[in-house]
Order: sequence, then structure tokens, then C-alpha cells
Amino acid sequence: MKFSDKFGRSEANILMDLDIAKRRLEAQGRKVINLSIGTPDLPPDKHVMEVVSKGFTDAENYKYGMTESPQLVEAVINWYKRRYNVTLTAENILAVNGSQEGIAHIGFPLLNAGEVVLVPDPCYQIFGFGAFLAGAKLHYMPLLKENDYIVDIDLIPEDIAKRAKFMIVSYPNNPTTARADEDFYKKLIDFAKKYDIIVIHDNAYSELIYDGGKGLSFLQFEGAMDIGIEFNSLSKSYNLTGLRLSFALGNAEIIKRFRAFRSQIDYGICMGIQNAAIAALNGPQDILDRNRAEYKKRRDMLCRGLNEIGWKVPTSGATMFTWFPIPEKYSGDDTKFALDLLEKAGVVCVPGSSFGKHGKGYVRMALVSPCEVLKAAIDNIDASGVCK
Repeated sequence: MKFSDKFGRSEANILMDLDIAKRRLEAQGRKVINLSIGTPDLPPDKHVMEVVSKGFTDAENYKYGMTESPQLVEAVINWYKRRYNVTLTAENILAVNGSQEGIAHIGFPLLNAGEVVLVPDPCYQIFGFGAFLAGAKLHYMPLLKENDYIVDIDLIPEDIAKRAKFMIVSYPNNPTTARADEDFYKKLIDFAKKYDIIVIHDNAYSELIYDGGKGLSFLQFEGAMDIGIEFNSLSKSYNLTGLRLSFALGNAEIIKRFRAFRSQIDYGICMGIQNAAIAALNGPQDILDRNRAEYKKRRDMLCRGLNEIGWKVPTSGATMFTWFPIPEKYSGDDTKFALDLLEKAGVVCVPGSSFGKHGKGYVRMALVSPCEVLKAAIDNIDASGVCK
């Protein structure tokens, strides 16, 4: 058999490979603590689950959704106004089946084959793969510890900037957990306007900020709506990952062209799931504070515990992840360390190099287990000797 030269040799997402390894150990009777994939273990609000349950007793909600309901559009507009003081209209809003799906497809209406896209490194894998799907040439923007993992716009070569069609940025950042400040966004917008570059901002973690401060929206800054869009998701904020509820928001012309493209491959989000989004956005918002408090407690437990057993790690400031340098004895081989951690301690994490070459020497852990499980993970790691 013959397969696509471009896609037939694509490697599986690292999370799939880790899950296979986890299942193999579990089949041997081993207990495995999975801190790899970022799917919340916390439940959605009861009123949201009730809306979903009731909604799917109505046969009408099993039909194609086609487009956003007026009620959903109004809920998004009101939420963005309350949360970020950003004014949107229906022309600025497009519902997508999760940010990953949206980012995978946004390049198609924007790119011609061979055009340049600026992508951070390390980054969530779909940032690069989505642009690659659309035929882009990728130029990676290093996220370096010495720059607090913020894109250094001054390091982008001018000849690359002149050729770039769009760039992807994401703060709070997965995997590095970094936060960007107002000065970064202002500089980003000035740069994009100077070189006529579209900005795609992934804003999945703006509600998961710890130790003071609030997550920002790219769209709240002057000029942003002229040059880009933002993806925002209900997955992590409202514990709705499986429903795949996200939005592309921003520049009306980009949204219009993206909507036209998606009409060829998708028939919209069904109304039963749209109703969940409406309930989450319009309902009580204390779930955001509860989630933030719980993840902070878990972060403190994990970071403190690992430091106490001799693995010197920083304290993450945002997202539901931690980004740790691996022990020195592994000489930067994060894949070897992650495999040893799985085999010897029964703990699954993601090697940093799977997010890009600048992730080498790091691992990402997700705060998706309660404190007692994290304590067990710390004890297993200590007993395994991988950090000693």
C-alpha cells in the first residue's frame, strides 16, 4: 500500500503513545498516576449538566446546529464584555468544536502554500501541525527561560517578518505556564501592523492565574481587532473538555472567511451542546474561583513535595500544568527521564521535547489529580530514585 508523502508518515500525538504505555503497565497490574493529558478531573456545574441532560430529551437538538443561536451569541458577547471589557458583535464570533479543531483549520482560509507562519517553540503541538496542514513553512520563535518564556519579538528576522502571513501566540502558555503582560500585547500588535501579519491568540487558560493578577484577552488591546482573532475555550474554565466548546473571536473579515471555509467541512455545533455553553456563560461564575483555588492547592502540593525530595522545580504561575527542568543526571534527555518516571515510579508526564526543540530538558505535568494522589506520586518518585 502507498500512503501520503505529507501525512502518511505523521507520528502519533505523544499523549496517545503515553496512554498506550500506561495501559500496558496497568495490564500488568501496576497502578499508574497519569499527569500527562490536561483534561480536568473536576466536574462541571450541576446546572450545566442538567441543561445538557434535559436538552437531549428534545429530538430537535439532535439535528445539525449549522450556526450559533442568538442566545449563544448574546451569552458570548455579554461574557466578553463582563470579563475583558471587550465589545463584540455577531460578526466577531464563530463557535468551533474545540480550540484544537479551530487552530487546526484556521490556516486554510488564510494561507497560500509555502507562506511563512510564526510558531512558538515549545508549543502545543497543533500550533505547528495545523499550519503545516495548510502548507505553511514554519518559522519557530524560541520561548526561553531567560526571557520568562515570552516571545522575543525583536529576535524575529526582518526578512522572515516580511514574508510571514500569520503568527500564533498563547498566554497563559501551554506548556511553559508563562504569563504575558500588557506591554507584550501592545508590542505584538505594533509588530503585526508594521509587517501586515495576522495574529492568532490561543487564550484557553485566562481563568487559571495564581498568586494575583487576572488573565488578559488579546482583544482588549487597541488595534487587536484590526489584525487578529482569539480562540477562547470553555473546556478548562468550566470543566467541559469532552463537549468541545470553543470560539474564534475577533476580526470580522477573518471570521467571515473562516466561517465560509468551515461550512465545507462542518455543520456546526448541535443545539444541545450550545445550550451547555449558554448555561455556563450566563450562570453562576463561582466555578472559576473554585477551579483556581483547587489547582493552586495542587500546584503548591506538587511543587513543594518535589523540592522536598530533592527535585528542584519552580512554582508555576498559571494554567493547569507545571513545567519542570529534569534532574541534572539525565543530561537533558527528557524522553529517557519520562520513560524512567513511568517505569520506575508509575507516573506519566510529557517530555518537553515533544513540544519542540526548546522544550528539551523539561517535562510537563498536569494538575489533574487530587492532592492525595499527587502526594502518592511524590512518594513514588522519591522511592524510585530517579531524582537522586
